[in-house]
Amino acid sequence: MDLGLKGRWALVCAASKGLGRGCAEALVAEGVNVVITARGVEALEATAAALRVQNPAVQVLAVAGDISTEAGRAAALQACPQVDILVNNAGGPPPGDFRDWDREAWLAALEANMLTPIALIKATVDAMAARGFGRIINITSGAVKAPIDTLGLSNGARSGLTGFVAGLARQPALASRNVTINNLLPGAFDTERLQKTLRAGAEKTGQALDAVAARRAAGIPAQRFGTAAEFGAICAMLCSVQAAYLTGQNILLDGGAYPGTF
Repeated sequence: MDLGLKGRWALVCAASKGLGRGCAEALVAEGVNVVITARGVEALEATAAALRVQNPAVQVLAVAGDISTEAGRAAALQACPQVDILVNNAGGPPPGDFRDWDREAWLAALEANMLTPIALIKATVDAMAARGFGRIINITSGAVKAPIDTLGLSNGARSGLTGFVAGLARQPALASRNVTINNLLPGAFDTERLQKTLRAGAEKTGQALDAVAARRAAGIPAQRFGTAAEFGAICAMLCSVQAAYLTGQNILLDGGAYPGTF
């Protein structure tokens, strides 16, 4: 299926690795020009080079910096001729006990996982509406649907973004102008972050890493972890011209792990 995205421009945040890279790869495959951002210069440039090889017909620009800062956002936005597609993404805050988190910890979580996406939406959404096309994808977490007790910082910040998007996406000034805003909620995907979590579990219990990973995967009806390519494919689908009637939704990708009906 032709998703109708050839020649569009996308800004993909935290795209040097993991799910962000998966989204960038899927969009590049559809003929989308991309600006990718991340803090690590070496990994970012390596990803940009790989994307250029994947589809030499598109432009790939890499902007290193911290997207959670005003300077980082300004640099990324300046590099993008126009933002037709915005993929908001940022690493989650650390787990822990809320009794140990001070005000600064909360502010950092809110800045990265709520306020930064809102700032980027604010900077791009009106121009999208004026052009009559816009797709905004926020990568949040399955914990928005089923909160995890040790991820209070993430639960709070990402749920705040979810509530904001629920109202904004339904504004007629956007929805009637072919601008959609949706959230992608990943469960367990085989990324560097998951591997770090599994290694920590193995070290804590003294078990082999393979055993810890197998037990975690066994708790998922699909009996495996998701891949970044699968995640990116769903992202690209939500950005397509065919998805113009889908907005304000939270799409859970977790291999069936969430046990509820709604």
